[in-house]
Amino acid sequence: MNNNKKSAFIAIVGRPNVGKSSLLNCILKTKVAIVSSKPQTTRTKITGILTEGDVQLVFVDTPGMHKPKTSLGKYMVRSISESVNGVDCCMLVVEADREPSPVELNLIEKFKSMQMPAILAINKIDTLKEKEALMKQILTYSSLYDFEAVVPVCAVDGNGVDELKDELKKQAVEGGHFFEDDALTDQPERVLASEIIREKILRLCDKEIPHGIAVVIEKMRMRKDKEILDIDATIYCERETHKRILIGKQGNMLKKISTYSRQDMENFFGCKVFLQCWIKVKEDWRNSIQMMRNFGYDENDFKQ
Repeated sequence: MNNNKKSAFIAIVGRPNVGKSSLLNCILKTKVAIVSSKPQTTRTKITGILTEGDVQLVFVDTPGMHKPKTSLGKYMVRSISESVNGVDCCMLVVEADREPSPVELNLIEKFKSMQMPAILAINKIDTLKEKEALMKQILTYSSLYDFEAVVPVCAVDGNGVDELKDELKKQAVEGGHFFEDDALTDQPERVLASEIIREKILRLCDKEIPHGIAVVIEKMRMRKDKEILDIDATIYCERETHKRILIGKQGNMLKKISTYSRQDMENFFGCKVFLQCWIKVKEDWRNSIQMMRNFGYDENDFKQ
């Protein structure tokens, strides 16, 4: 029996749309967090798990820090604070060639007050035209906080990710592993399935519609006689006009959402999937505590 196993819980924090979910997926070499060009796409604290040798890293992917306008927004911001409070280290992800914003400055102040070990990952270095800009950014952030390490990375091509993993592993302490060594996430399969569908809507639809939708998996069952996973999903939106857009002309948009979602699910679950999606309207559900509770959010996260 190996008594030298180490682990570390790491919160991934930063502004919306800096590539936190993309970076997590790149580290794990598989998709456990949804990715979209639209900000504030992550709602749940998706936990990704990486085990290499004796070291296990448990990642908490938080929503992008923003000013909340709805009960859902308050839930997202509160989940960031909860994530930071219960980890061994924070990984602050920032965008290359960008000055620190109030969001980054606030997070750094939180690190200081908690004396939290933190690693800075400067993402999207592939967009840099001059290396001097990167050096200037490193100096700026290093003057703001004593980071354990500063690592330039690119989640798109994996540049710098191995170096980032090496730095994160240094934060692990002895005490065993918290999950099985082959685990990728602690999220239930129903949550992952709903997030896959939500990602496709984010990618295919525009403006406010994606943020006004929730996906509930009504049924998820493997057939007894065949290796086919039956999944029934209900997509909730806030307006009848949104419903018509989600269905599309002659049902084409809903067909695209279902087809792309099914393909991703088959890759992730490793079996054939029969997916059926329905759309229902629930007006202003993002400000309804009861509806949010029905959709699986914790009511305690909506309290002021």
